[in-house]
Amino acid sequence: MTALYHSLTIAFHDAARVCVSRRGLNYMAQRNSRASVGRDENVLDFPPASTPDKGATALELVYQAADVFRSMEEHARETEARAQSLCASALERLRLAEMRADAAERAQREFIITAEHKLQDACRALEQAQSCIQAQKDKVTAAELRAEVAEAAARQAKEALALVEEAIRKRLLCASPDADRRLTAVA
Repeated sequence: MTALYHSLTIAFHDAARVCVSRRGLNYMAQRNSRASVGRDENVLDFPPASTPDKGATALELVYQAADVFRSMEEHARETEARAQSLCASALERLRLAEMRADAAERAQREFIITAEHKLQDACRALEQAQSCIQAQKDKVTAAELRAEVAEAAARQAKEALALVEEAIRKRLLCASPDADRRLTAVA
């Protein structure tokens, strides 16, 4: 089919050359014998009508049809080439976009993993800090209790000392008034 098409195309080209040369001669003749305006501006002189060669006209139409088909094919090839180029470009952009999306997803996953590890470390540190704070609170509470116990013991010791002193004064020193003064001066 393609060989037939090419042979027809060659035949059309050859016929067209003949037709163009004839057409060129006809055109020149018509150009030279165009309507000329006479002295009276309302009257035109037309060249005598020539009878067209039907074979040449048919051949010219075939040549024109071949030109139309050729230009349609050329336009289709150009359109197909542009479409293929656009598709290739779109595929490349899509591939690059997919690569960027994959890289972004990997980076996001890595960021999430890193953030989770940091959050776990922070939670552990917070738990340790809370544990230390609680231990310190417990120590402070224990120290406060010991201080209260020590204060109570000191009060009791002071009270006991005061009682002993009172007893010493009443029983031992009652016999001598000078001793009472000496104890008061010492106290």
